[in-house]
Amino acid sequence: MDLQLEGSRALLLGGGRGLGGAAALALSEEQASVALVARTRKAVEERARLCREAGAPKAVAIAADATVAAELERAIREAASALGGLDILVTLVGGSQPGGTELDDAGWDAALQRNLWPAVRATRLALPMLEASARERGALPPASVDAPAHRKMSVVLHVASIWGREGGGAMSYNATKAALISLAHEQAHELAPRGIRVLSLAPGSILHPGGSWERRLRSDPAGIAEFVRREIPFGRFGTAEEVGDTIAFLCSPRASWIAGACVVVDGGQSRSF
Repeated sequence: MDLQLEGSRALLLGGGRGLGGAAALALSEEQASVALVARTRKAVEERARLCREAGAPKAVAIAADATVAAELERAIREAASALGGLDILVTLVGGSQPGGTELDDAGWDAALQRNLWPAVRATRLALPMLEASARERGALPPASVDAPAHRKMSVVLHVASIWGREGGGAMSYNATKAALISLAHEQAHELAPRGIRVLSLAPGSILHPGGSWERRLRSDPAGIAEFVRREIPFGRFGTAEEVGDTIAFLCSPRASWIAGACVVVDGGQSRSF
């Protein structure tokens, strides 16, 4: 299937490796140009090289910490300048930390800075470019309810977690990922009339090099094998590529009627509907 992404310009926050890196490659294979933001320059430059090899007309590497407001603003400005605008924003910044009810303010602030604020700030900062793209493509509200569909809206996709939909993760992680899913839902209602389609994605347990599940598997192979047997019906972890391919589809015109939803990619791991 042609995802009709050729010529699109996508910014991925957290695009150096893992889910973000896989999404960047999937978009590149569809001939989209990509700007990748990650804290480690070596990782993001290597990922940009792989994206060019995969078919991206342009792949820009930007070393920045998306949890720092000033660095995020610089990164978005650089990305839009290098790509000549933005059509797609994917936020993949986050992380978990231990702590429950007695977690102090600093711990909660860290969770918000990692899991919610980058998405809030990035959407606000990228909004003028995304609106400009929607206008250029003619993707504004139709003149009548029976007007022909225009499928090339700008897209914002926030990557959350299944633990934002149900219990199971660390308290602060659950709460901030739930807020991220809610943010996407409300942004979808507000921004659709401005030519921007917003949604979220909730991955389950994904195994990829350098990820938390790889570290856990190395430290406790028997315990993790039991976790997978008990919790994931497929009997294996998901892969970054499976999530990346889903992200590419959801950002494409082929998914034009999916908005406000939280799309679950977890191999049946979730307990909630």
